[in-house]
Amino acid sequence: MTMELAVDILRNLLQTGLILSIPILGTATAVGLIVSFIQSITSLQEQTLTFVPKLICVSMAIVLSANFILKTLTEFCISMISMIPTMAQ
Repeated sequence: MTMELAVDILRNLLQTGLILSIPILGTATAVGLIVSFIQSITSLQEQTLTFVPKLICVSMAIVLSANFILKTLTEFCISMISMIPTMAQ
């Protein structure tokens, strides 16, 4: 395996991981900011108030993006498995 191939595999791995985490992390960030904004307006500082909406919204984001995540992971795995013969050279 050449250094260029190893760097390309690592780049593909990091890019795929970033693409797969964006819907979930974006949802958690957006809901956290909205809840924090509402808490600062109403002066409510209850910790469970931030946890429950994030849990619900992130769960929904995982369910809604599961098809995309599975398709992307399948394509990544197929491309990595197809590269095995070139890695042995």
